Amino acid sequence: MERRRGRRRGIAAIVLLVAGGLLVLGGTVYGATSGGHAEVAYEKHGVSGDNMRPTYAAGGSGWFSMGAAGEELEIGRGDVVLAAVPQWRPGGLLLSRVVARGGDRIEHRRGENTLRLNGEPLDEPYVLDRSVPAVVTFDVTVPEGRLFLMGDNRGNSVDSSAHLSADGGTVALSAIRGEAVVEPTELIVAGGLAVVGAVVFLLGGVLGIVALVARRGKPAPAPAQPAWGVPAPGASD
Repeated sequence: MERRRGRRRGIAAIVLLVAGGLLVLGGTVYGATSGGHAEVAYEKHGVSGDNMRPTYAAGGSGWFSMGAAGEELEIGRGDVVLAAVPQWRPGGLLLSRVVARGGDRIEHRRGENTLRLNGEPLDEPYVLDRSVPAVVTFDVTVPEGRLFLMGDNRGNSVDSSAHLSADGGTVALSAIRGEAVVEPTELIVAGGLAVVGAVVFLLGGVLGIVALVARRGKPAPAPAQPAWGVPAPGASD
């Protein structure tokens, strides 16, 4: 019985080790081949203000692909970004939306219910109150390598339109630290597979050690008892 128990434990340990190794390998391969995500650092950031309502509400959170400088990120018009602008938000990152890029002319004319981008009305379905595209009048041509940022809650947003006196309110592309993305499900799945695989592999290793100890510490088998009615060797008649 002891031998069978030790053998069963050993077989179970091998199964767990193989299964755990395959799960870790599968998670690693899946993460590395999911749209190049392995080359991108993702971070989840909390939202502390209402300047990006209704897209992001205070107390919520969002996922961002992170870069050391804006040049490492592909920033386009309409993208939501995290920017390091100490003059606007000391000690933290500003969550805002890119309205115009270098070379664009962005303007708001008094009485109009849309911004104008390069002379054309700009459709902004994400704005909280579309009748208030801005609270001030401005006409800015964005220099190359800079961005014009605005919050989606235009009536309550510290953004480029509130800092027009310095570089037309524009922000250097290098100030961008992250770009909003949908939740990176592939990476979460890959990480989950890897974690589960590591746990299974560890359990297999522990069970293998237990099985090995049981096999080595097994007591020697007792001498065979004579069959009923058959005298043991050397017994007197």
